[in-house]
Amino acid sequence: MTRDWFRNPIALAVAAILILVLLLSTIAIVPETRQAVVLRLEKPYRTINAYRPGEEFGRTGAGPFIRIPFLDRVVWVDKRVLDVDLPNEPVLSTDQLRLEIDAYARFRVTDPLRMVVTAGSEDSVIERLRPLLRSSLRNELGKRESKILLSPERGQVMDSIQSSLQTLATRYGVQIVDVRIKQTELPSGTPLQGALDRMSSARLQEAATIKAQGLKEAQIIRATASAQAAQTYAQAFNKDPQFYDFYRAMQSYRTTFLAQVDGKGETSVILSPQNSYLREFMGQR
Repeated sequence: MTRDWFRNPIALAVAAILILVLLLSTIAIVPETRQAVVLRLEKPYRTINAYRPGEEFGRTGAGPFIRIPFLDRVVWVDKRVLDVDLPNEPVLSTDQLRLEIDAYARFRVTDPLRMVVTAGSEDSVIERLRPLLRSSLRNELGKRESKILLSPERGQVMDSIQSSLQTLATRYGVQIVDVRIKQTELPSGTPLQGALDRMSSARLQEAATIKAQGLKEAQIIRATASAQAAQTYAQAFNKDPQFYDFYRAMQSYRTTFLAQVDGKGETSVILSPQNSYLREFMGQR
């Protein structure tokens, strides 16, 4: 009867399928790009091909391993860098400007066992990191003016956000690789116009301040120059009073006889040759 069972093709096919299913349930293969967390009776048992900094591709713990069917459950965790997107996040800066930030964070699972215990899966980690990224983004940008996002200090702000997010994300066994802002926009409608008006008023006030400062500095320069000129005139007068009188008389003649004013007619001045004003034309006295 046993020989008849081995000669039965249907029985052989069923046996082969059962053996194949048993092998597939016993042997699993971990690829290079994934990590495997084995749960035995739903309790953490071991980790296979866990991430190690500086490891070389092809020399990791990837490959086949044996598990106990119906007792061991394998949770697969990606070994590559993953993304957390945070689109159109409203943020209020210190200058009361409401901005819409499109940001993202990149992370890697470095402790897959902790990740599975605390979150359960990659999708769950992403959902838990999103509010943490939102909180870090608002806390850091809420301390600064909106113009910081357009200045070289933006990199320092991103580093601060990444450090704050890493502190919160460590509990899930992940490493924050990078945090970046893809786009910053002002909201459309009335808030946008209000923001533009505030920016325009601030620039006008800044221009008025700069102009007043310039006028103040110009007055100081003029006063200093006048004082220096007066001092120079005084020194010249003390050295040669006669030449100084001659020089001032020549300047007066130039202004009186040669100066022409646009839009006004000519003026005639009649003076006696003995007038003291014309003494320089009379030669030495």
